[in-house]
Amino acid sequence: MALHLLFYAITFFISLLVLLQTIFSFNNRKRCRLPPSPMSLPIIGHMHLIETVPYKSFHKLSTRYGPLIHLRLGSIPCIIASSPELAKEFLMTNELTFASRPVTIAIDYLNYNSAGFAFAAHGPLWKFMKKVLMSELLGGQALTQRQYIRRDEIQRLVQLLGKKSNDGETVNVSEELMKLSNNIITRMMLGIRYSGRKDQAEEARTLVREVTEIFGQFNLSDSFGFLRNLDLQGFFKKSVDIRQRYDILLERIMEEREDVRKKKKEKTSDDGGKVKDFLDILLDVSEDEKSEIKLTRDNVKAFLLDIMTAGTDTSAGAAEWALGELINHPHILEKAREEIDSVVGKSRLVDESDLPNLPYLQAIFKEALRLHPPAPMLARESTQACKVGGFDIPAKTRLFVNVWSINRNPKYWKNPLEFRPERFMTSKQSTSLKGGQGEEYDQDMTSQNRDVRGQHFDFLPFGTGRRGCPGIWLSLLEAPAVLAAIIQCFDWKLVGNGNNAVIDMTERPGLTVPKANPILLVLATGLDPFTFAKDGSQAPSQP
Repeated sequence: MALHLLFYAITFFISLLVLLQTIFSFNNRKRCRLPPSPMSLPIIGHMHLIETVPYKSFHKLSTRYGPLIHLRLGSIPCIIASSPELAKEFLMTNELTFASRPVTIAIDYLNYNSAGFAFAAHGPLWKFMKKVLMSELLGGQALTQRQYIRRDEIQRLVQLLGKKSNDGETVNVSEELMKLSNNIITRMMLGIRYSGRKDQAEEARTLVREVTEIFGQFNLSDSFGFLRNLDLQGFFKKSVDIRQRYDILLERIMEEREDVRKKKKEKTSDDGGKVKDFLDILLDVSEDEKSEIKLTRDNVKAFLLDIMTAGTDTSAGAAEWALGELINHPHILEKAREEIDSVVGKSRLVDESDLPNLPYLQAIFKEALRLHPPAPMLARESTQACKVGGFDIPAKTRLFVNVWSINRNPKYWKNPLEFRPERFMTSKQSTSLKGGQGEEYDQDMTSQNRDVRGQHFDFLPFGTGRRGCPGIWLSLLEAPAVLAAIIQCFDWKLVGNGNNAVIDMTERPGLTVPKANPILLVLATGLDPFTFAKDGSQAPSQP
């Protein structure tokens, strides 16, 4: 009898929810002129239409319902924009309305209740954090001061790969690129690097990977308001564990640093002009009584987590995708190697200073970003009601600008599914290469002037405006430089399937666009990487 009563109660509750939702949806559509929308289901809305990789599902829907569609994912109203014109209207014309990012349960908790930079509401704290970040870590002068870190890590990488090549080992290049990117960011942030042992850098690397994974996973409690206090999938429990371990690690690092800072003050000694890492800079700011914004300890921890998480994935992923495309297109790889040899020669390792003189390499990097953007969708949330494209967009509506879809639209890109770096080169640059295809791209002149800085709304690999990726300049230096070094120093063959082997370019679901399977290579040394460190001009030094 009790079971029957429970069944009837659940049935009544669900029916009531469906009725209330139907009434609400009808009244909402009567009040607002919302964009086109597919048929929705009770309670779940349009969630049945979303597959494992959301941006691909959104792309399919946009081809049927148009570049602006309205979806309801559980109890969350969403707008999907899939054209440059709409991207510009949302992200430029209505930039302040969409200046905030949506925050999930996991993000809010791991980010110390949104105390960091990446997910803070657009306001005084966020503006102050961005000013500190760009002036002290990711701006032009700050990156120049820390060039020795990037040069040192790239040199270490090619020497490691050279050793593995001599030993005949199979190399997980994806893993090595991730280690390099992680070492660069942790040295810039905390002054530590991964050495292969169980140390602070290894702990930080593990935590960053876990944070990235949980940020990209779908949580039912985020999509259904009535489930918000229930942890059905265990995400909150997992978030508590990650934050506890991260907090212990950061407290240990910060306390050690504070002891060092205290001793320096007692000795009244300076650091001899040594470039500070970001932790020292944030501690300076938090201790400055005259600072316009007082950063709390939670602000500092969340800020560090934000930059380590974003900084590791972006550059490593960009280099990994570009390398995968080059391996699958050997004629493009050969032209890239010829360009590097003609500009750099064979007596020294390619350097960041060479990048402006390597237009084909730059075009390869841009084309990899087009096909595999670091952020396939730009997520925002409206703070107030507005009109876009003649439709009403209510407040608290989640916006997804589908960059991945725009990059594959033949309306904006010629032969969009093909990997063709020449599209980003002038006809003169293209024909100067051996086997150049300049004439073919005379008909597609619009691609040549596109850059990655967020000014062209059909090409937004790093976003645009206030909420664009602040690490863009780091990525533009690091990823092409490491890619050039690998091309210059090594030949390779794929593991398995003989001469017909190709890199699997399948994507894995996540906050960014990681490859589903790592790149495994057997390397052959083209240039001896061990000689570069002996050249005084190549030896890393601390300014």
